[in-house]
Amino acid sequence: MAAGTDIGIDLGTASVLVYVKGKGVVLKEPSVVAFDRNTNKIKAIGEEARLMLGRTPGNIVAVRPLRQGVISDYTVTEKMLSYFISRTVGKSLFGRKPRISVCVPSGATEVEKKAVEDATYQAGAREVFIIEEPIAAAIGAGIDISRPCGNMVVDIGGGTTDIAVLSMNGIVAKNSVKLAGNKIDAAIIKYVQNKYRILIGERTAENAKITLANVFSPDGSREMDVKGRNLVTGLPARLKLNDYDIYKAIIDIADELVDAIKGVLEQTPPELAGDIHSGGIILTGGGALIGGLDKLIESETKIHTYAADDPLRCVARGTSLAFDHLDTLLDGFEKISLYGYSEI
Repeated sequence: MAAGTDIGIDLGTASVLVYVKGKGVVLKEPSVVAFDRNTNKIKAIGEEARLMLGRTPGNIVAVRPLRQGVISDYTVTEKMLSYFISRTVGKSLFGRKPRISVCVPSGATEVEKKAVEDATYQAGAREVFIIEEPIAAAIGAGIDISRPCGNMVVDIGGGTTDIAVLSMNGIVAKNSVKLAGNKIDAAIIKYVQNKYRILIGERTAENAKITLANVFSPDGSREMDVKGRNLVTGLPARLKLNDYDIYKAIIDIADELVDAIKGVLEQTPPELAGDIHSGGIILTGGGALIGGLDKLIESETKIHTYAADDPLRCVARGTSLAFDHLDTLLDGFEKISLYGYSEI
């Protein structure tokens, strides 16, 4: 890939996606880094490191350097970004380095945005642009955010869910809540532990969520075997979970999410609220694939709710396509977050 390429990065708590216009997603890897505590050297990054979660000896630690969509370990994040960028543009950056746009949660502070910007520069960018996730999600979902028309986007990632009403290239009302994939996984782990006295791992909980989650009409008919450790005997154990188990584990989180969406709707100007009632609520991110979530939101808000096409890649796509909107996005791409909005 030629140097000077413009690339967009969805720097997520669970996964990093790199999108290049005309090529699509060229890299999708878990946001996991494994390093040796004795030597402080990185052993693996991405999928190889994810496979080590919960399975490493004492000196090898597999960590997620992002929490709730923002950097929790700057040094590890910079090394992870460097690795992914080099894989995208080539190890030798002859000529001009790439311009890179990176998304952040809409609730990120200026300090947190600066940390992302600095890490991306250190990883090899010529220029860095920061874009808020709801803006990127909307662009990636094919919404024309330049029109004086209200659009509501709910982007459900790994660490945060960003809810925003957009109009005329800016955010009018928003909320960023820590009700997302990682919290759902943790709720499943806690439910199985409390009900069955069996401890399961993060990967097992995530697989159960993907396979069984239905927050609107579970009937107990879908099942899967899971393995873990019996907390009473300390021995390996196996049990069957069904969709009703997962419903009971995560329905409180789904209800909180609906309440957060209602809160943003209550802060939305009447004209834009009318637009949303006509156009619907669009879901992006991995959480958009949770069974029955669209129906639950629609049932509680009385507004048509639907998942975007390819919701997992919307933010990455929008982060890259936003380069086409440099002249129209308010105050320039990197200043989007300074647009006036109603804080929830």
